[in-house]
Amino acid sequence: MLDTIFITIESGRVAELVLLAFLGFTFSMLITPLYTSLAYKGQWWKKPRTAAATGETAKVFARLHASKHKRLIPTMAGLIFVTSVALITLVFNLSREQTWLPIAAFVGAGLVGLLDDVINLKGTGGGKGGLPVKLKLFFISFISLVGGLFFYYKLDINSVNIPGYGDLAIGWLIVPLFILVVVSTANAVNISDGLDGLAGGLATSAFTTYAIIAFMQGRYGIAGFCLTIVGALLSYTWFNIFPARFFMGDVGSFSLGTALGVVAMLTNTVLLLPIIGAVFVAEAGSSLLQILSKKLRNGKKIFKIAPIHHHFEASGWEETKVTMRFWILGQVSGFVGLIIFIVSNYHA
Repeated sequence: MLDTIFITIESGRVAELVLLAFLGFTFSMLITPLYTSLAYKGQWWKKPRTAAATGETAKVFARLHASKHKRLIPTMAGLIFVTSVALITLVFNLSREQTWLPIAAFVGAGLVGLLDDVINLKGTGGGKGGLPVKLKLFFISFISLVGGLFFYYKLDINSVNIPGYGDLAIGWLIVPLFILVVVSTANAVNISDGLDGLAGGLATSAFTTYAIIAFMQGRYGIAGFCLTIVGALLSYTWFNIFPARFFMGDVGSFSLGTALGVVAMLTNTVLLLPIIGAVFVAEAGSSLLQILSKKLRNGKKIFKIAPIHHHFEASGWEETKVTMRFWILGQVSGFVGLIIFIVSNYHA
C-alpha cells in the first residue's frame, strides 16, 4: 500500500540524517590537508597503467593520458572518506541490524584495497604492480562470505524481492547470492575509477538513491550510512574533478563497491542494483566483453580500449565530457531505479 512507501517524515529524523551527511563532508574536508601532507611527503604517486588486462602493452591508454602521466598525482585518497565514514558511523550511527554489516564490509574491503595500493607504490607484486588479481578476488570474496553468513544467520534474511511480485524465499542460497552481488559490485566500481571525478560522482548518485530507498523503508540507519558516504564523497570529488589533485586508489573503489552491494542486499533491492548502477554495469561489462573478444577472436577488439569510458576518449571525447555525461547517465539510472521501487511497492 501507499503508506508502506511514503512514510511520515519526522523533522527530527530528517535533521539527523542531514547532519550525518554534513559531518561526512566536513570531517573529510578537515582531514584532506593531513592526507595531502602525508601523500606528498611519502611520495604516494599514482603509477601509470602500462599493460592491458590481457597482458599486452596499453599503448592507447598511454597516448590518451600522456600529459597526465607527467604530473605527480597522489593515490590512496580513498583513505579520506573511508576514515571519515568509519569514525562517524561508529560514533553516531552504529546499529547491529542496519550498520554493523555495511561498515565492516566497507572498512574490510578498504583494507584489501589499501594493501594493493601500498604494494603497487613499492613497485612489487609482478609486472603490473599491486596484489595479484586472484589474491584480490580471494580477499574480497572472503569478506563477502563472512558478510553473507552474518546476513543469513544473524540477520535472518533469506529472501529476495522481485519488483511487482514480492519476496521470494531462497533459503541458504542467499549466501552465494550475497557473495556474487558484493564481489561483482566491488569490481565494477573499481573498473569505473579511471577518469578524474568519474567513480566519485557515480557512487554519489548511487548512494543517494539508496539513501532515499532506505528512508522510505524506515531503515534510518542504512539511510544515514549512505548519506555519510555521500557527504564524504562530495568532499573527495571536490578535489578529484579535472584536473584531479589526487586519486582514490583501490582503497576507495573497493570500499565503495563493496558497501554498495551490501546496501542493496540489506534493502532487499538487489534486482534494482543493475539499474541504479547501470553505468557501473556497462563499465564492467565492456571490460569483460573486450577480454573475451581478444581471447576468442585472435586478438580482435570490440572497443578501441576498455573499459568503455576510455573508448569514448579514444573516439575523440574530452575527458571532462565523458565524465559529466556518465554522471548524467548515473543520475538518470538512479532515478529510474527509484521509480521502479516506488511503483512496485505501491502495487504490492
